[in-house]
Amino acid sequence: MAAGSFSTLGPFELPGFPSRTVTLYEPPGEPGTPRPVLYVLDGQNAFDDTGHGPGWHLHHAIDALPGEQAIKPLVVAIPHGGQSRADELLPWWTEGWGGGSGARFLEWIAQTLVPAVAAARPVATGPLGTAIGGASWGGMFALYAHFVRPDVFGGALCLSPAFWTGQFALFGEMEWRGNPHISRIYIDCGAHEAQGRMLAGARAMAERLWARGYRDSQFWFRPDPDGHHTEEHWRRRLPEALGFMYRR
Repeated sequence: MAAGSFSTLGPFELPGFPSRTVTLYEPPGEPGTPRPVLYVLDGQNAFDDTGHGPGWHLHHAIDALPGEQAIKPLVVAIPHGGQSRADELLPWWTEGWGGGSGARFLEWIAQTLVPAVAAARPVATGPLGTAIGGASWGGMFALYAHFVRPDVFGGALCLSPAFWTGQFALFGEMEWRGNPHISRIYIDCGAHEAQGRMLAGARAMAERLWARGYRDSQFWFRPDPDGHHTEEHWRRRLPEALGFMYRR
């Protein structure tokens, strides 16, 4: 299997947050052909194992996608800002964790990073070619970003999303927002995460999306009876998640 290439973009100055450099992974393919883009939160864990723990090995999962069935996206891995992670990924104050600046972080991604990637690489622009994903807080943030900025993000890949944050504030946020015109959503969660409490929240969100008219072609809810809240389990579920999000 041919290997893709890694590169970096930045560093970027983020008002109110630490500056950072993002990592791009471009799977093998015909040079110059526009690709869809997947923006990934907690990008320091997206690829290889690190001193902080195992990675998702996202590049291997993308390389393994069968080309006749799926379009392999360019990945933009956004590392978190360390101690500012809660402020970045939690749009609402969450007792015991902080947060509250997620809307500002989202606007930086949408208004600064997305145009910068489009200027640097041949990519499919607009919501049809742009999705966002993450795990835990990042998984919750991905669905938040999809509904708040549907003009930018046409899909959300949500691994073990922490929908409990802000006392389940995302449910209320979505009440007064319509379904994105272009929308594909993947949500999974393990039965062993937080003694089942996270799966209950993910199932409640799935029921909300079904009630809003989402069909199987647009939305896949995937409970994992053996799943735990770890990178190893997200890595295990990624190939099929990507296959759903990027199927032809």
